[in-house]
Amino acid sequence: MFADLAAHLWPSSEPLLNHHFTVQAQPKLDARTEFDTIFEEDVLNAVLSRVILFNDSIHTFDEVIAQVCKAVGCSDFDAEGLAWEAHVRGQALVFEGELIECLNVSSVLEEIALHTQVMA
Repeated sequence: MFADLAAHLWPSSEPLLNHHFTVQAQPKLDARTEFDTIFEEDVLNAVLSRVILFNDSIHTFDEVIAQVCKAVGCSDFDAEGLAWEAHVRGQALVFEGELIECLNVSSVLEEIALHTQVMA
């Protein structure tokens, strides 16, 4: 019964046993040709990221404020707010921008062993 229904729905002029299937080889693509125009600097600049500063019990508020000012270029007032946010919440978003800039900000913050994370 199933064979009759299948034959009725999909009539075939020839049985499948007589068909010869051939697999054609796909041309190999050279990945380098597709990505030659993308430079490493362009990729780093295109990725928007953020720098997270984590709270610790080692540094004083004055040390954190001074280093955030140095890293981000913000006012003492803004840096103090970020330091308090890290203290109260355990972490603070101190910078958003291109990946290369975030890596620079993170490296300045880590000069005094502050704990940071760059998130893409």
